[in-house]
Amino acid sequence: QVQLVESGGGLVQPGGSLRLSCAASGFPFSSYRMLWVRQAPGKGLEWVSIIRAGGTPYYADYVKGRFLISRDNAKNTLYLQMDGLKPEDTGLYFCARGSTGGSVIAYDYRGQGTQVTVSS
Repeated sequence: QVQLVESGGGLVQPGGSLRLSCAASGFPFSSYRMLWVRQAPGKGLEWVSIIRAGGTPYYADYVKGRFLISRDNAKNTLYLQMDGLKPEDTGLYFCARGSTGGSVIAYDYRGQGTQVTVSS
């Protein structure tokens, strides 16, 4: 079955960096669009970044220039390099598998999430 396991979250000071990883299994990873989405405390889910199967990345305006999404198809792993972190980046970060058809931000599976806290 589809499994997505995130890691790499933690507590970091404003301006700091973290690198999130997502280990995928149970499906042909290289064939799927993948996403990072997040949920801030008391708020709904919002998309952060997308990477197409071919490697084309997209970023939400609020992370553009600070975050970098990448994938290693040989390792079935998705990454999110986060630099210049701000307190408003605090939240639970999820890795998600893009669904076929529909919106580019639509997904059908997501992991359990990894907590990112940006605070001094």
